[in-house]
Amino acid sequence: MSRDKNFIALLLTLALHAVVWLLASGYPFQHVSPPQAPKTAENIVFLELIPPPRQPLPEPPSAPPTTPITAPVTVPPPDTALADQAPAPPPLPDRPRASMATPPPPTAEEWAFAANYTNKNSKGYRYSWGQQVRSMMGTAVEGPDQGVVRFRIEIAPDGRLTQVQTLWTTSAKAEQLARQAIENMPPLPPTPTGQPLIFDKTISFSPFANDGPPIYRDDCKPEPPVFRNPFAWDGKSPQVVAVPTPTAPLDPQALADCLRQLPQDSVEAESASDQRLMDQWGSSKTGR
Repeated sequence: MSRDKNFIALLLTLALHAVVWLLASGYPFQHVSPPQAPKTAENIVFLELIPPPRQPLPEPPSAPPTTPITAPVTVPPPDTALADQAPAPPPLPDRPRASMATPPPPTAEEWAFAANYTNKNSKGYRYSWGQQVRSMMGTAVEGPDQGVVRFRIEIAPDGRLTQVQTLWTTSAKAEQLARQAIENMPPLPPTPTGQPLIFDKTISFSPFANDGPPIYRDDCKPEPPVFRNPFAWDGKSPQVVAVPTPTAPLDPQALADCLRQLPQDSVEAESASDQRLMDQWGSSKTGR
């Protein structure tokens, strides 16, 4: 019993000392809640995005309205209406059309040379015949009537025309004039060889034709081989590549006779030959 009292006394003593120590240290005996941040009123603001008003696109500038301008019509008195009326201006003249005057016919000397020149199938006779026809066709004017016509001609040994055949033509007027000239040709000299003369001749009825005298200096040279397509084939016969055969040169006597007939080429013949080469091989792009 005394032991329990001593234990209780000890507990009370310890408790008293604990209380004194706590009081001395300033320990708070009341529960103090931690400080809280001051509450502020929350204002919720709703923002509504309103797009700006759409501006109309600018219209393209339009031409100002035009009002037809009408000149005031003044009616003159009946007696002066025709007198005051201004004459209409004349039409503008067109570009003058090119023309080529009628060339002169062959002279007596030229026909004498042509009647004795036997080289190249009577080359001089054929040229003089064509020159005679052209000289009787008149002036060639640029336009729808200009053109060329090609004939196949046969002349008898005495100079009579026995056959005229139109091979082709580019102008009916040119063919008509050429045939009229052929029908009205004066008597021609006999052919140089004493044999019928058959040849093809082109007559140019154009202001741009260049029908000058031919060149005779190469007439005694062998003829160049005629071109033939070496690959042409009829589909039936055996395929053979055609090789052109050159013309044999003249024997010494025939060459001497040929050279004896050659005339001296004129300046007009040289110029005409150069022009024909330019027309055949020239190009507007190269300027030659």
